[in-house]
Amino acid sequence: MGLNIDEQKAVERFRKDVVDPSMTKLVILDFWAEWCGPCKALSPVLEKVAADYAEKGVVLAKINVDEERFIAAQFQVKSIPTVYAMFQGQPVADLTSARSESQLKQMLDQILGQLPVQPGAAQPAQDVAPLIAMGLEVLDSGDGERSLSIFAQIIELAPDNMAAQASLIRALIATGRTAEARSALDSLGPDVLKDPLFAQAQSALALAEDAPDTSELDALRAAAEADPADNQARFAFASAAFAAGARDEAADALLTMVKAEPGWNDGAAKAKLLKIFEAVGLEDPWVAATRRRLSLILFG
Repeated sequence: MGLNIDEQKAVERFRKDVVDPSMTKLVILDFWAEWCGPCKALSPVLEKVAADYAEKGVVLAKINVDEERFIAAQFQVKSIPTVYAMFQGQPVADLTSARSESQLKQMLDQILGQLPVQPGAAQPAQDVAPLIAMGLEVLDSGDGERSLSIFAQIIELAPDNMAAQASLIRALIATGRTAEARSALDSLGPDVLKDPLFAQAQSALALAEDAPDTSELDALRAAAEADPADNQARFAFASAAFAAGARDEAADALLTMVKAEPGWNDGAAKAKLLKIFEAVGLEDPWVAATRRRLSLILFG
């Protein structure tokens, strides 16, 4: 065939992962890449639909275009995500335009009604850990709405996954839906809430529920600025500022208190900072930078 060793290996992988299963099943073939935002948004949709249609003989195969350039070239992939339906080794439909669950299912229903796809047993539960990691990355970037959509779809795939449930609550908080977050937490049993995964969500919710309106925050800020020695006013402002999303102002106020009077109210400023760190996430870059500032104040 005139292929080099790497191309032969790529063809063999494609035969094993796509062509062979497509002899009896309908394969959703997803061309994607790590750097592709739309690909990551579409991925949970494809995962869910493939799981829902597993008993109808549908399976999902993913091709990373950066790792499988030769295969992507054979399909003349010019943009991603590109999604095909494969049957008996051949593309039978272009599914790229289907970006929602309902659109994709409608197209699959039409295809399945025309092809002799063999129904199969349900697939084992999806490994949703990579999807959760992706959702957390989106959440940490500040896109709460998109992360909320991702976690909601993950929970449909794996409703008992504790990490997904805790992350969904964090996404609700990030989008200002504290009442929904509280309702989600309250619906969980006490044994579930003991899971360390929910500690961050509970801390974040406790702080967010104190969020003031703009006029109240302005009043608290003015009171703190009027008397720099009034630790109670500064502390109240810091608590409200973080709840309102002004975490830099909150940290600055609390660090100033720790530096000026670390023992005030049994170390309340430091304790508040540690609670904020837990709520944001200890791996967050902002937390790491703020912890370094705190360490410099405490230890020089």
